[in-house]
Amino acid sequence: MGTGRWRDVPLRARLVVSAAVLVFAYGGVVHVLQLLVPGLRPQLALPGWLAVYFASLTLWDPLAALLLAARRPAGLALGCVVLVTDAAANGYANYVLDPTGGVTPGRIRQAVITALAVALVAFTPWLARWFSPTR
Repeated sequence: MGTGRWRDVPLRARLVVSAAVLVFAYGGVVHVLQLLVPGLRPQLALPGWLAVYFASLTLWDPLAALLLAARRPAGLALGCVVLVTDAAANGYANYVLDPTGGVTPGRIRQAVITALAVALVAFTPWLARWFSPTR
């Protein structure tokens, strides 16, 4: 991302955006695999709305990655919405629907997604100056 449309963006901002692009690309792959590979599907019985939401991430995660890589302001907004709602959905699945007590792999994943959501939301005002539509 150091050439072309990213040429005038500081290295730190390029690194943050690159990390976000990788997170969304990884998330897209995970959600596709969860749909296609029966052993990777969530073990909990999910309500229909939640299953549809998680399935929709097969579209939203890659779209956020592409928009961020293309330096589109919509990428920042979509990225924040996806991560915040993903953290909330995983929180619901892992704390409301899962009767297991204590620390579980799902709760650890939910904590990581929450941390990523907080980080992107926190970085967005700083990153937005390099995502203006006039650039």
